[in-house]
Amino acid sequence: MSDEPLAFSPDQFSGQSRVFPLPNLVMFPHVMQALHIFEPRYLEMFEEAIHDDRLIALGLLEPGWEQHYEERPKLHSTACLCRIATQQRTPQGTYNVLLLGVRRLRLIHELPATKPFRVVESEILDDHEPNDPGAAAGLQQQLLAAFKRSMPKIPQAYEQLDQLLGSQITLGMLCDIVSYTLDIDFDTKLRLLTECDVFRRVRLLMGAIEARGVSGGGRTFPPEFSVN
Repeated sequence: MSDEPLAFSPDQFSGQSRVFPLPNLVMFPHVMQALHIFEPRYLEMFEEAIHDDRLIALGLLEPGWEQHYEERPKLHSTACLCRIATQQRTPQGTYNVLLLGVRRLRLIHELPATKPFRVVESEILDDHEPNDPGAAAGLQQQLLAAFKRSMPKIPQAYEQLDQLLGSQITLGMLCDIVSYTLDIDFDTKLRLLTECDVFRRVRLLMGAIEARGVSGGGRTFPPEFSVN
C-alpha cells in the first residue's frame, strides 16, 4: 500500500487528462472513491499516472456506450479530476486504488489514439459563488436541514455531520459531499456535477432531496474529503 500527499494545485495539471470512463458513477470533488482496476488498458493508465502526476479523470459514458465499449464511446463533456490517494497491487497484478476528487473538468478534445487508454485535452472548471455571505449562510443551513431530514435517524450520523460543518468547509464543498452521499438519480447527479454556480447547484440539490425523498442509499457518511 502506498500513501501520497493529497494537496492539489491547478498548476500540477498539464491540461491533458487520462480518462477512466464509467457508465453509472458520478464522482465529485472533495470525496473519495475506491476502485478495483483489472482491464489491461486501465492498468497501464494507472501505472503511468502513479509514476507521473497521479491524476486520473473519472469520465461518464453517454447512453448507447454498450455497443462500443471496446472502442471509444462518447463521453459527457464534464468529468471529475482525481488524485490517486493510495494504491495496492494485488498478487494477480490488478490494483486496488483510492481516488480523491479534486476539481471539475471540461473535456474539450480527445487526442489521437497513441495509447491503449483515452487522453483528452481538458480545462479545470472553478466554482463560482456570488459574493453574498448572508445568502451563502442561509443556503448552508437550508441544505443541512434538508440533508438531516433525508438521513436515517442515527445519532452518530448527526454527530459526524456536526463535526463536518465544524471544519468550516465551503458551501460548494458541502454541496458536493451531500450530492455524492445521497441516493439521487444519475441524471440529477450529472447536472450537479456540471453546475459550477454554487448557489444554483445547492438549490438543484435541495429540490432533488425534497422532490424524491431520497435516503443515504448505503454510502458511509461522511465520505472522506479534502479541504484543499
